[in-house]
Amino acid sequence: MSNVKYYYDSETLTYRPIKRDTKRLAKNTFVFLFAAAMFGFITILIAEHYFESPREKALNRELQNLDLQYDLLNKKMTEAEAVLANVEDRDNGIYRLYFEANPIPEEQRKQGFGGVNRYKKYEGFNNSELIISANKRIDILQKRIIIQSKSLDEITALAKDKEKFLARIPAIQPIKNEDLTRMASGYGYRSDPFTKVRKFHYGMDFTAPRGTPVYASGDGVVKRADGRASGYGRHIRIDHGYGYVSLYAHLYKYNVRKGQKVKRGDLIGYVGSTGRSQAPHLHYEVSINKKRINPVNFYYGNLSTEEFNRLLSIASIENQSLD
Repeated sequence: MSNVKYYYDSETLTYRPIKRDTKRLAKNTFVFLFAAAMFGFITILIAEHYFESPREKALNRELQNLDLQYDLLNKKMTEAEAVLANVEDRDNGIYRLYFEANPIPEEQRKQGFGGVNRYKKYEGFNNSELIISANKRIDILQKRIIIQSKSLDEITALAKDKEKFLARIPAIQPIKNEDLTRMASGYGYRSDPFTKVRKFHYGMDFTAPRGTPVYASGDGVVKRADGRASGYGRHIRIDHGYGYVSLYAHLYKYNVRKGQKVKRGDLIGYVGSTGRSQAPHLHYEVSINKKRINPVNFYYGNLSTEEFNRLLSIASIENQSLD
């Protein structure tokens, strides 16, 4: 027996069967299903926007770990570049200079690789630029290490027969640390003590009491020991050969004479304040082939690493010279 529903007709006072409206039923069904589908679609969109799936969480953790690893790699490369730059500076400014080898140009040390695109395989990814940049830095760093290694091999070969040469290099501080009051001024632009004008100071000023011993910084022959050079007062010049000359100015008195041979560490004079000097001190210069260079690069012979670093820091301060 079919399930027929009735309604009460008040006009006829009888029950009449309810006739089904198939079209209306289909329409209502369609509206319901459409609304349910839209609700489900919107729910999925909201869930995707505000909630992570387990796979997305795993991928995000992996990306965060990669970012951390890249930051660590970047810091390590920066540290390695700084250490290598220091070695390169010493190589060009000291070692190659000592052995009369031409310095290696910076552009040669740090240039990249021309020709074929070495990083094409890294293109097309989300982080391609980051990956390519890191690989370029590593490749250039490796190339710099190879160049530096070859340079040190060259220096080693040059050093085999340079024992005499090394003895002549002005390689010690001309005043002992225990005798120093302070290192007053370094090589570079400084304020003139008399005119207060900023000008280039071609040596290093070591403050010490009058009469403090001054020592030869390398083997050589006394080229001058007189007071006839303008501004230097009583001074000594030692010819070390190989184009090197050291100068010791504003002396109180000499302990050597012109033409005398001296050894590194020999007592050659005493600190004074003669010539264009504001106070007792030693003005010390080093030149090669008549070009005055920074003496701070030549104190490897009698200073520890800590003492050298401290001296380097003080010498870099732009203050007032004493002459």
